[in-house]
Amino acid sequence: MSPNAPLRIVHCFRAPVGGVFRHVRDLIDAQIAAGHIVGVVCDATTGSAFEEQRLADLQPKLALGLQRVEMRRRVGPGDVLAALRTYRLIGKLRPDILHGHGAKGGVYARLFGTWLRWTGNRTARFYSPHGGSLHYDAGKLTGRAIFAIERWIEPMTDRIIFVSGFERATYIRKVGEPRCRSVLIHNGLAERDFEPLPANDPAADFLFIGEMRYLKGPDIFIDALARAGQASGRRLTGIMVGDGRDRTSLMQSANAGGAAAIEFRLPMAARDAFQLARVVVIPSRAESLPYILLEALAAGRPVIASRVGGIPEILGADSPALIEPNADRLAAKMLELLADPDTFQRHLPDITTLKRSFSVNSMAARMESEYYEALNS
Repeated sequence: MSPNAPLRIVHCFRAPVGGVFRHVRDLIDAQIAAGHIVGVVCDATTGSAFEEQRLADLQPKLALGLQRVEMRRRVGPGDVLAALRTYRLIGKLRPDILHGHGAKGGVYARLFGTWLRWTGNRTARFYSPHGGSLHYDAGKLTGRAIFAIERWIEPMTDRIIFVSGFERATYIRKVGEPRCRSVLIHNGLAERDFEPLPANDPAADFLFIGEMRYLKGPDIFIDALARAGQASGRRLTGIMVGDGRDRTSLMQSANAGGAAAIEFRLPMAARDAFQLARVVVIPSRAESLPYILLEALAAGRPVIASRVGGIPEILGADSPALIEPNADRLAAKMLELLADPDTFQRHLPDITTLKRSFSVNSMAARMESEYYEALNS
C-alpha cells in the first residue's frame, strides 16, 4: 500500500476511561488530521457522564462510526455473544488496521483481524497492552492462564506496541520474547498540554485523580494524607477526582479519619482538576506510562508518584519525587514537599525535556509508519 493512501483504522478497547482513552483520542485526532478514516469499537457499559460526553464529542469525527457493545472486564459466558456481535460490527467496517488496546481489546483485534484475513480482507493486527493483562501475577493460576493465552495468540499479531520500556520488559519476563515485531512508542502530549496552569486560590494541598480502584492506590492517598496531617499538626486538605467500583468505600474511609479533609469529585478534565490543588499525587500500585503524570508535569504541577511501571522513565530513576506505594512513604514525602516546595520542583523534568521525549506528533507519526510497514510486509 502506498504510504500516502488513506487507511481505514479501527481502534478496539474495552473501557473508555483513563489513560487508554486519552491515548486513543490523541491518536484518532492525529490520524484524522493525516487524512485517515477512523472508527472506534468499545464497551457500552463503562463510563460516567464525563466519559459519555467525551465519546459524544468524538463521534462526529469518526467516519467509520462509534460502535458500542458489552465488554465486561472479567471473562465470562457472556463474552461469547459479545465477541460475535463485536466481530460482526468490525467485519462491516473492513479495516486496513485493527488496533486493539488493553487485554480484551487486544484479544478481539487479533482474533477478529485473523478471521477477516480468512475471509479475504487484508487487515493488519496491532496490540497495545497498556499494562492490561501484564498486571497479573505470573506465580498464580489466573496469571499463568492469561499469559498462556497471550503466547497462544501472539502469532496472530502483526505488531505489539509498548508504551514504556518497563511494559516491554514485563511482557518478556511474563509472556516471553515476542515472536512478532514489537516497537516501543512512548505516549505523547499535544502543544496545548504545555500551557501554564495556575492553581486556584484557595487550593487544596494534594490531588488524586484517577480510577477509584485498588490498583491506582486511592486508599494509600487517604491513609497517607491522614498520617501527614497528624505528623504536621495541621489538617491537610485533599481532592479526589474519579469514579469506580471502590468509590463508596473510599468515601467512607476518608470520612472516618479526622486528620485530613478530603473532598470527592466526579471525573473531569485533568487540567480542570489540576487547578483544584497544589500537588498531584499518583500512588499507583502498578502502571505502564501514565498520561496523568505527563499532563501534571506539563501543566507545571509538583508531583509525587510511585516507583512502579514506566514512571521512572518519565521522572528519572533517581528522582526525589518517587516513592514506594505505601502510606508511610507517601506521608513522609508529602511533608518533605510541604517543607520546601521550590527545591522539590527544581528536581522535576523541565518543559523542554518533556516536549522532546513525549510528543503526540512523534507518537502518531511512528505509529503510522508501523501501520504501513505491516500492511506492506
